[in-house]
Amino acid sequence: MKNNFIYKLSSLILLIFIGIGCDDNAETFTVSDGTAPTLTSIGFSEIELDAVNTNNPAVTFSWQSADYGQQTAVVYDIEFANDQDFTNPVIASSVTGENAVTFSMGELNSAAGNAGLNPFEWSDLYVRVVSSLGTQRSNKANSNSLSLKVFPYFNYVFNDYFLVGDGTAPGWDNNNNNPALFRDASDENLFKYTGYFSNGQFKVLETKGLWQPQWGTNDGTSIEVNPGGGDDPERFPTAGAANITPGFYTFTINFATQNFSFEAFDANGITSPSSLAVQGSSLDAPVALTPLTFDGHIWNASAVRLKPGDVQFLANGTDTWGSDTSFSGIATNGGANIPVIVEDDYDIWFNDLTGEYILVPLNL
Repeated sequence: MKNNFIYKLSSLILLIFIGIGCDDNAETFTVSDGTAPTLTSIGFSEIELDAVNTNNPAVTFSWQSADYGQQTAVVYDIEFANDQDFTNPVIASSVTGENAVTFSMGELNSAAGNAGLNPFEWSDLYVRVVSSLGTQRSNKANSNSLSLKVFPYFNYVFNDYFLVGDGTAPGWDNNNNNPALFRDASDENLFKYTGYFSNGQFKVLETKGLWQPQWGTNDGTSIEVNPGGGDDPERFPTAGAANITPGFYTFTINFATQNFSFEAFDANGITSPSSLAVQGSSLDAPVALTPLTFDGHIWNASAVRLKPGDVQFLANGTDTWGSDTSFSGIATNGGANIPVIVEDDYDIWFNDLTGEYILVPLNL
């Protein structure tokens, strides 16, 4: 009887202790949706960016902190857009627990270009601050927006890539008029090359005359890179030593997804023009393009000086081919003139199998 009483008493004390312990730890960490940050006026309405002193400060954006009801680290993304609805915003900078960001001339120029502002013209740049919590960017809250007119200088934001290898026109020579891959006009990470490949293999280079950065494949599916100082990857299109069966193929490579494909292309019935030239207001006189001996469907002209204006391709002396996208795109018969937005020397490539073109600046 005594032992039973002691047992019950001990159990009661234990339950009380557990109950007290649970009460002590019952406080819940609660975060509210947050009061949005408030972006402060910058005190001026326009800025012409300096292409010479690119490290000089251009503008400082500051804001009042967001309030999430707790003492917690808040992430702030400074977003730029070329419209007040922020249809396609870009994150120009990110900070944690701070209330201001200063952009140099070069940083503001790059960010404005990424937001869609054209060089050498006054355009509205819209700015806002988006607060959030943690690496998942949860509980987002948008500040008010500001706008200022910006006059950017030119910033070439693209990378260009070239073929090398015994399955291609230049062979294993990294500076032999290596054909350029054709960049997708709407996706700067997506490139294609449709043309003839011989009994061999190939790799992709970023700079003619240099072996790195160099892209290849080690598994036959994904791409690998030696940026310099590492091991070179295996050759496209397979991970082994198998050579290409000579013929026409489309090589597609995506530097964002790290994938590639190599597929047969039916070139039957596609006849190359008897002549091809580039003409337009960007030139003092038309310049003839020359087809590769290796593959007559691939045309090029080297170091062509182009001024701001436009160009089009003239086939057979009568048919004009063009598109409305600068630097790269797909030309069509009777299409728009191709915009040239900055003066420079360009290597010009045209593929009469697909209508793809690319203008590669040499000094930007």
